[in-house]
Amino acid sequence: MEERPFVISTEPQQVEDGGESPRYTIDEALVSMGFGNYQILVLVYAGMGWVSEAMEMMLLSFVGPAVQSAWSLSPREESLITSVVFAGMLVGAYSWGIVSDIYGRRKGFFITATITSIAGFLSVFAPNYISLLILRCLVGVGLGGGPVLASCFIGMDGHAKIGLEVAPRTFFFAFISPTTLLPIYSRVPTISHFTSDTCDFEKQRIPLEDAHLLSPTQTKVETSQATKFNMVGLSPLLKLLSRELIVSTLLLWVVFFGNAFSYYGLVLLTSELTGTSSCTSTDLHLKEHEDFHFRDVFISSFAELPGLALAAVMVDKIGRKLSMSSLFFLGATFLFPLAFYRIDGLTTSLLFGARICITSTFTVVCIYAPEIYPTSIRTTGFGVASSIGRIGGMLCPLVAVALVKGCHQTAAIVLFEIVFFVSGICVVFFPFETKGQDLPETM
Repeated sequence: MEERPFVISTEPQQVEDGGESPRYTIDEALVSMGFGNYQILVLVYAGMGWVSEAMEMMLLSFVGPAVQSAWSLSPREESLITSVVFAGMLVGAYSWGIVSDIYGRRKGFFITATITSIAGFLSVFAPNYISLLILRCLVGVGLGGGPVLASCFIGMDGHAKIGLEVAPRTFFFAFISPTTLLPIYSRVPTISHFTSDTCDFEKQRIPLEDAHLLSPTQTKVETSQATKFNMVGLSPLLKLLSRELIVSTLLLWVVFFGNAFSYYGLVLLTSELTGTSSCTSTDLHLKEHEDFHFRDVFISSFAELPGLALAAVMVDKIGRKLSMSSLFFLGATFLFPLAFYRIDGLTTSLLFGARICITSTFTVVCIYAPEIYPTSIRTTGFGVASSIGRIGGMLCPLVAVALVKGCHQTAAIVLFEIVFFVSGICVVFFPFETKGQDLPETM
């Protein structure tokens, strides 16, 4: 019997003997192939991209104090060095989501990697405070393309586990710069779900065939006729706030805000709370304080590993919602003693535990967020939520740095407690659980 061609379409294709060719949506074609060498290439490529945000935050926890000492900056000016990065990420997260939904993930990622590399390199030679702020803001614009990386994996088999592999701060890629990605840009796949809206299936076929993704594991796949979206004409933002999605969208924004505020705040708190406090002594034991600072930041950074492992275990065992809510409340429990006791060893241990929890919730929410949106607005929805999170990143230095250096450590800890608790409550009120569910194609 003559082999029939595979068709990417919402309608059956008639062949000469009156039969129908097998039909695939883009997601079905991706899932039917499984996880092979081509997907590993995407994993490595996108995984290297996430490291720029990880390195940026670790860099800020050291650069801020160093620049403050060299240029005699006030605590607020030191905080602003971190805040402008998140201001840039706020712009970039939404902008690159729109660009990627219109022109494809590959082009969006290329632009973000280029901006991050150039601005990051030039910031090394910043001659003064103002130029440093401008360049770090541009770095943030490039880093805002993080959701584009995650969306590269939506539709692959076992996308939740793949999301864990490229989650922020993945240790395996910890010393690789995004600059190394640019020479192999031409090898990156350009499978872009957005063309489904215009039914431009020929553009989908070429990259799928290049990746050998049209290799079905069964003779025929029953496809849904629902890939024609029923909200064509509305702007992406209006779709996010439609009657069907508004509750999920608003709650997701709060959770992203809480995640970013808590995660990046804990990174900064580690360098501010450990060692010798400036509130008790200004000059005493300065060298000892530096040693404590580097040691404690190094130790707390390893919380990323058990955090990712914990998310990997929980996300498919107990679901996304229960994973996030329980970890938010557990993280608040770890932080609570710091409002009263701040002994060096105890402080480092409690911050380590809290960072495990927030790393896990950050990972899980990056898996959950794309799963609640239909294909046409998936990257936009993730990008807008990420932008809201960046607002939390902009505000956290005012608490983790300015308040602490102003000798208001207890007030800072209480604010972090509130953010943890409110975020956990919002997770509880998410309308639905996405564990084991297919990715939505329509509203």
